[in-house]
Amino acid sequence: MNTMKPHHVALLVIDVQQGLFRKSTPIYKAEQLLKNINLLIDQAHQDEVPVFYVQHSDERSLVEGSQDWQLHPQLHPLDIDFIIHKQHGNAFEDTNLGDALQSKNITSLVVTGLVTHGCVRATCNGALELGYRVILVKDGHSNFSKQAARLIDEWNQKLSVQKVELKLASEISFH
Repeated sequence: MNTMKPHHVALLVIDVQQGLFRKSTPIYKAEQLLKNINLLIDQAHQDEVPVFYVQHSDERSLVEGSQDWQLHPQLHPLDIDFIIHKQHGNAFEDTNLGDALQSKNITSLVVTGLVTHGCVRATCNGALELGYRVILVKDGHSNFSKQAARLIDEWNQKLSVQKVELKLASEISFH
């Protein structure tokens, strides 16, 4: 298991929102995805690692304040967790995420969430551009495409070439 210094790492949970689970094509392996994400959240809390929940909003499907915009009911943020609201694919664009991470001296990010080829990809690339070490949980992101498995494999490979580290949820250790 690869270990990280807890005071320099944060967990990013991207766009695990109710509306994305209501698409005509279901989230690929949704139950396993939620199980893996909650495992990571529980471990982060246990190890006193900051957890950042990112919520996307737009005017079409994830309207801020709507039921679809809400976090999935299997997620239970604590008062100590951070909620970041975004309107772009990259969670760093026009948000306070970078400032919040900097204020906590975060240098490494463990990334999980939705959707693989959209906001997960964009946020990984945005984090790399800002100099963060990025660990993508390769069984901790998904999407609602009919080509979901292919997209996950494709983006795991493409992002790893760009210096994103890939680890299974079971391989992540924050301490």
